[in-house]
Amino acid sequence: MPLLEVTDLRTSFHTRSGVYRAVDGVSFSLGKGETLGLVGESGSGKSVTCYSLMGLVPQPPGRIESGTAMFDGIDLLHCAPAQARQIRGKRIAMIFQDPMTSLNPYLRISEQLIEPLLIHEKISKADALVRGLAMLEAVGINDAAKRIHSYPHEFSGGMRQRVMIAMALITKPEILIADEPTTALDVTVQAQILELIKKLQSELGMAVIFVTHDLGVVSGLCDRVQVMYAGRIVETADTRTLFRSPRHPYTKALQRSIPSLQPKGKELYTIPGLPPDLSKPIAGCAFAPRCEFAVDRCRTTDPRLVAINPGHATACVRVQSAEI
Repeated sequence: MPLLEVTDLRTSFHTRSGVYRAVDGVSFSLGKGETLGLVGESGSGKSVTCYSLMGLVPQPPGRIESGTAMFDGIDLLHCAPAQARQIRGKRIAMIFQDPMTSLNPYLRISEQLIEPLLIHEKISKADALVRGLAMLEAVGINDAAKRIHSYPHEFSGGMRQRVMIAMALITKPEILIADEPTTALDVTVQAQILELIKKLQSELGMAVIFVTHDLGVVSGLCDRVQVMYAGRIVETADTRTLFRSPRHPYTKALQRSIPSLQPKGKELYTIPGLPPDLSKPIAGCAFAPRCEFAVDRCRTTDPRLVAINPGHATACVRVQSAEI
């Protein structure tokens, strides 16, 4: 039985300029101890999917139009606010995208780090500080006993990200949502953070939803990958299959965009065009205007996610009919 089962999630933002369908019918499951990758360009709906699960979509202008997200018999999308607060930060935790702005600059690291323990476990501040210090040491903060009482501006970007990871893991959650946790970091620190998440996941036995725009990052981290475009999942498969035989043209384009896989001396590949305006109706495949394989049928037929092999599904009508 899946630890988390999301079905037909639809989240929109109702603004003066129109209704933006940020997440449009997303379904997936997450098993215990599994790492699931959500991949796609900025604006594809990855972060909004996660915020919807956490109950962090601002309402208004956001609105969860439909769907369910079952976790231990509880629908995260429609449960009472008090019930959601008991789960959020305790059983399901999240690492936010930008470590530079996710910490409160007016509060010491110690106060922010132990807050989940004081709220969810009702322990004394002294006991919480002991556990907070142990968690800072676990995520690789040097001289943690002295630095735990520092302010965020006294830490580098990589250290702040480690603090964010420590805050998310201090209650030993069952699910960790990592929303592009390495975006603002250099390559060396990025590798350290990814290795740290893998290490702590194996120690705690938690499941991870890893959100990124970089297909290369998920190759050594995720068990399965969901590729998102224009608020929908366009391809899903286990990581090895997705890298060895991507089928959807968008997945192929993302893979071609990985710099390390491109021939030396040649111009780096970029996907032509821009993502669609989600406030306007989209006829046919949303990727068709940017797709080199698109034909007239692609611009009129609404593609659905269909299995083409066991565990491998895609939302391309030409792939489904074995034309490409």
